Amino acid sequence: MADNFTLWLLYFTSFVTLMNPLGVMPVFMSMTVGLTRKQQVSTAFKALTTAFFTLVAFAFGGKMLFDFFGISVAGLKVVGGILFFIMGYDMLNARLSRTKDVGQEEAQYINDISITPLGIPIIAGPGSITNAIILMDQSAKVHEKVILITAILGVCLVVLTLLLSAGKIMKVLGETGNKVMMKLMGLIVMVIAVEFFFTGISPYVRSILQIAAP
Repeated sequence: MADNFTLWLLYFTSFVTLMNPLGVMPVFMSMTVGLTRKQQVSTAFKALTTAFFTLVAFAFGGKMLFDFFGISVAGLKVVGGILFFIMGYDMLNARLSRTKDVGQEEAQYINDISITPLGIPIIAGPGSITNAIILMDQSAKVHEKVILITAILGVCLVVLTLLLSAGKIMKVLGETGNKVMMKLMGLIVMVIAVEFFFTGISPYVRSILQIAAP
């Protein structure tokens, strides 16, 4: 039981750092500033529902899709590691790079911002999608897959709670507090990135060494 909880906590933590709930809050607030409380709640629920099913779909079908195109999990880990490192570096420097893109294209998504860009790619971004695929591939047993899905659900519920109380949290933390939390998450993401990168590149290194060996 303890091992299962440890595994769940590991999955949960990785998704929390990659989905960056505190980074999503200012985006959500800026895009729902003119909406009523009821509309904000509806938007948050729809966005998190979209994000949850997107992550679950990629967790189960992403590996098969990659097999169809001949993409290896090792290669995905290398690319994912590089991607995570860039994301972590941006977070460490307290830059919300995703927010800039959203702001420029906000008019295109005004009819349904809850699905895109809030649900995808702000909440369920490329980092968390890659994480879902890799963790599902590493989950060999059925109960491990169930733990992964419940971890995704747990993170989505946390993000939902934060979005519904975004206004109060932003006021309590203040600008400095938000930057500190983002830097901390960025550091954790960069550590995950290094682990992903070297885990992914090790099969290629072993293959090269075997070829080079007499």
